[in-house]
Amino acid sequence: MSSSESSGNWLVLEGRVLATLEVATTRRDRRRGLLGRDGIEGAMMLAPARSVHTFGMNFAIDVAHLDSSGVVLRMTTMSPNRLGAFVARSRSVIETEAGALARWGVLVGDVLEVR
Repeated sequence: MSSSESSGNWLVLEGRVLATLEVATTRRDRRRGLLGRDGIEGAMMLAPARSVHTFGMNFAIDVAHLDSSGVVLRMTTMSPNRLGAFVARSRSVIETEAGALARWGVLVGDVLEVR
């Protein structure tokens, strides 16, 4: 793991810890994202990011686009080998295994925090 990618963070909703969170902030780390993995236990944040793709991915993912305040603007589930929507107001993206956002009760309009 590079110095810009950190796994000592938590994804939090209304004071409730949802998952461990890896944060990818360099262009290299964002480009690599979840490629080459067979899954993810927690979640990954790509920042900055306005869109993502799943070309070369081994599993489907949930994607949440967040604005600069952490407000969830859009959520979608993406199968492998897809190009995601460009969300102009998005400043970061949360990626996790498909179905996780629903299990965690995340909805559009919620505010997600990194702690």
